[in-house]
Amino acid sequence: MTNVLLEKKGNIAVATINRPKALNALNSEVLEDLNELVELVNADEEIRALVLTGSGEKAFVAGADIGEMSTLTKAGGEAFGKKGNDVFRKLETMSIPTIAAVNGFALGGGCELSMSCDIRICADTAVFGQPETGLGITPGFGGTQRLARLVGPGMAKQLIYSAKNIKADEALRIGLVNAVYPLEELMPAAEKLAATIAKNAPIAVRACKKAINDGLQVDMDAAVVIEEKLFGSCFETEDQKEGMGAFLEKRKHEPYQNK
Repeated sequence: MTNVLLEKKGNIAVATINRPKALNALNSEVLEDLNELVELVNADEEIRALVLTGSGEKAFVAGADIGEMSTLTKAGGEAFGKKGNDVFRKLETMSIPTIAAVNGFALGGGCELSMSCDIRICADTAVFGQPETGLGITPGFGGTQRLARLVGPGMAKQLIYSAKNIKADEALRIGLVNAVYPLEELMPAAEKLAATIAKNAPIAVRACKKAINDGLQVDMDAAVVIEEKLFGSCFETEDQKEGMGAFLEKRKHEPYQNK
């Protein structure tokens, strides 16, 4: 991977999109590297949480590469949209939790990439937006779908129709991000959150993610059945026995083993 750097830190991983001169813009090569990243992390059972950020201090991802998109045909545009959507959906459906540490511009595909993560936190310098209608296109990597689910249809329509960018404080107000930090504190905060998650029972954390994500796609009656089955799946695991045993014995649990 030339455009995505991957660093393991104990049970967490930090991935950095590394095209700083292009403000980390997404082109076909970056999408292919992101796809490889997901496969590498999925194959590593030691990794329990993933932090995704951008290289440099200006941009998380400033968008998809307009130079690459500008000459596409209708069929080519649809194919490029599918390529991005396939990768972002693969990221979104990873079994482990993912955290977007948004360190600057998150526009177009960058905002869409952050929304494919479970949790978004950002620097006070971050800027979010879906500027596509100002370029004669729609959001193409899931923006029309995820933004509406995260901030509600009315606010999503306003942001998408107007193509207006918003700053970190407004992103926090509307619920697009969970927290805002000074830039120098962003990555320590993201890694601390990832490490906190990684200390909990991994089987249970993964089951929680699946229960929430799958449950949101169905009605409540079907959703609680999803939860029941995943709740049941945690029992008889070594981690469940240790966690509950430690509680009953009034002691600290041993490190969870993902078993």
